[in-house]
Parts: sequence; structure tokens; C-alpha cells
Amino acid sequence: MMKRIVITLVALFAGISLSAQTTAEEYKSRYDLLSAKVGMAGLGVETLIGKWEKDFPDDPGMLEAKFLFYSTKSMSSRVIQLPQDRYLGRDPLIPYTDSLGVKKNYFEDTVFDESMLSVADKSIGRAIAIRPERLDYRFARINYLMSYEKESPDMAMQELLGLVQQTYKEKQAWTFPGVEGPVSDAAFQAFMQDYCYSLFKLGAPRCFEGFRELSEAMLRYRKDDPVFLDNLGSYYLVYKKDSKTALKYYNKVLKKHPDDLTALRNCIVLARHEKNVKLEKKYLPLLIQYSDNPTEKASAEARLKAM
Repeated sequence: MMKRIVITLVALFAGISLSAQTTAEEYKSRYDLLSAKVGMAGLGVETLIGKWEKDFPDDPGMLEAKFLFYSTKSMSSRVIQLPQDRYLGRDPLIPYTDSLGVKKNYFEDTVFDESMLSVADKSIGRAIAIRPERLDYRFARINYLMSYEKESPDMAMQELLGLVQQTYKEKQAWTFPGVEGPVSDAAFQAFMQDYCYSLFKLGAPRCFEGFRELSEAMLRYRKDDPVFLDNLGSYYLVYKKDSKTALKYYNKVLKKHPDDLTALRNCIVLARHEKNVKLEKKYLPLLIQYSDNPTEKASAEARLKAM
């Protein structure tokens, strides 16, 4: 009888122990609350992630939290002096020109701890391997790579071009938190355009080339997409200073989409830069017709009357 009571008590306490074990979802909830209060690398976050990892080493949520902790922890800021007007698309913190007219502008820059970044990369890599359909995990890796590589986003570009191929050639269906069902083509296009904009804004030669490469990659699968054709026009207009080629791309857009305001506005900018009155007169009436901005319409009408 005593033996049966002991066995029953052991089973009871074992059941209590199992029921008290924290689930992966509970860890995620605790992490969300804590990180919202103290930040992704704040006090207590590392300890919580350590317990989470011990109990659920292959939980993608834990791996994402670990990635965010180490990628955030790896970054620190410094101020650098450069002889240029902009750095990574940003104005200087302190613009300065010495007595000889030499620019010595001061910019904020981010530096990374390589060992912590390595842990972050391995964590997001494991999360991607476990949940390869999660597009947000891919973006997490691309975003920190762009921050790390700065003016030479070679690894980030490799990831972005790989995403395009997986989406259109390999027909990968993506999921994204908060989005019901698979990510739509329109949403993926918008995501890629956001990256194009970021590369363009960085303003470095390799970033401009990445802007072109990503736009061309999208056009291979979305032929004559006006967004990416406009991008190529801007690449030639702004970076290559090749107005003739830029105009070719903008006109290709306007042939099918005469109301494309990006192309119209840039054609007018191009015409004014070239001091080509005839060309500007060609596009101003279209801008007046299709613009939904009253101020822009009025300005274009006044410009046209004055010519």
C-alpha cells in the first residue's frame, strides 16, 4: 500500500513539474513584454533568451530574439571626418570648411563587433533554415548586412537577387507576420522597391549599381514594370548623367502609362537641365493633365504660359 502511495505521489509531482514548464509561446510573450520595456538588448533580455534557448533550442522565435539581441549589441556609434557633403545618404552632423577651403565634415558612423555579429548571423541563419518561407527573416538578414557593408553592399545584394530568383523562378511562396495567406506579387514588388530606394539613397557607386541590378532583376520577371523602368531612368539621369538613355526609359514607361507621374516629373527635370524648351513643352501639359496636386498643376500651368 505504501509503495503504491509513493508511486502515486511521484507521478503527481512529475505532472505538476511538467505542467509548470514554460512553453515557447509563453517565452515569446515574456520576451515581447520585456524587450518593449528595456529594448532588444536591454537588461534581463540575454538571461531570458538563454533560458528560452535551453528549453527550446530550435524555436524560430528564440532564434529571432537572439539575432536581434546580438545584432543590436554589436553596434556602436562614432564620429568620423570626411571631405564630402554626404555620407550614406546623410548630411553631416557638423559641416566644416577650413581656412584653405578644404571640407572636413563630421558624420555619425556605426561600427560593429565582429564576434557578436557572427552569433547574430548564425542565429538568423538557423531561423531561415527552420522556416525558409518566412520573408521577414530574410529581410532581417539583408537589413543588418546593408548596415554592416555600408557603401559596398555585396552580400546584401547577393541575398536580394537570390530572393528575386526564388520568388519568380523557383516559385517560392512567402509568409510574413500579420499578412494573411502568402505574400502577394504586388507586396513583394513593393518590398523590392523599398530596397531599391534605400540603395539609391545611400548614394555610393556600388549602391547605385545595386539599385540598377535589383531593378533589372525584377524586370526580367516583370517585363515593362513602370516602377523598375523608372528606376533605370533615374539611374542614368542621376548617376550616369546620361540624359539620352534616361529619356528612353521614361518614354518607354509613358508609352503604356501616360499618367506615370515619376516619369513625367523626371522628364521635365531632365528637359530643364538640358535647357530643352521644346522637350519641356511636351511634358508639361501631361503633368497638368494627370497631377493630383493643385500646387503642382498651377506651377506647371504658369511655367507653360511663361515659355
